[in-house]
Amino acid sequence: MTTWDPAQYLRHAGHRARPFADLLARVGDLPAAAPRIADLGCGPGNVTTVLADRWPAAHITGYDNSPEMLARTEAHAGPTPGGGRLDFAHADATEWTPAQTYDLIVSNAALQWVPGHLDRFGDWVTALAPGGTFAFQVPDNIDAPLHALMRELAGTARWKSRLGEVLRREDSVHAPGVYLDHLARLGCAPDIWQTTYQHILPGEDPVLDWVKGTGLRPVLTALSDDPEARDAFVAEYRDLLREAYPTKAYGTVLPFRRLFAVARKEA
Repeated sequence: MTTWDPAQYLRHAGHRARPFADLLARVGDLPAAAPRIADLGCGPGNVTTVLADRWPAAHITGYDNSPEMLARTEAHAGPTPGGGRLDFAHADATEWTPAQTYDLIVSNAALQWVPGHLDRFGDWVTALAPGGTFAFQVPDNIDAPLHALMRELAGTARWKSRLGEVLRREDSVHAPGVYLDHLARLGCAPDIWQTTYQHILPGEDPVLDWVKGTGLRPVLTALSDDPEARDAFVAEYRDLLREAYPTKAYGTVLPFRRLFAVARKEA
């Protein structure tokens, strides 16, 4: 299982939080005045708090399968100023089946790590109250240089035996039409779109710093028992990223495409 580093992930918290705000902007009214909300793959919980800002009276539960991430959520747990509540619990999205009804199930940049996540949608939509919403966003850039170069390097003779099977595959996120069709067949009214953000990142090797918090985590986990090999892979990968994402006077531009889905269940 991949080991996560909340501090590294949060180094780019502003850029990572913006897509969640864009997703929520397309979520309409929920069935209940004091809604029940699930945040699936909540990470360190920093964006889960945004849900309490939008729905102050809501009871919100963030779910994650990373002990490291859940440890960071403790600072956010408890009553909210609007009379609601934030709590967090361990759950693995590959098998999570809601035990109660939710007005909103939301997931931010997590489902790309869940093989077969399309097959989970049925249980999640079933758990929605009539008129409830299932909303998610995922990185949709597995073909971008930061991922393609990582896969190519991991597939070379030096690394293939140790890293050939640990990285996300090219089918970890589906085409927009696949999500639209699947959600419509489940009785939802789906709204699907893509956005490419042009992030300007400061500092030295900022794309490497970004990916150390997300896509590179499986490699860092697989090589954690061999620091020399880990550092060698990172150095090779860093050099490839420097060429693919050149630094300019104002910073380094990281184009980042994401896929969004908001699916409202029939009332």
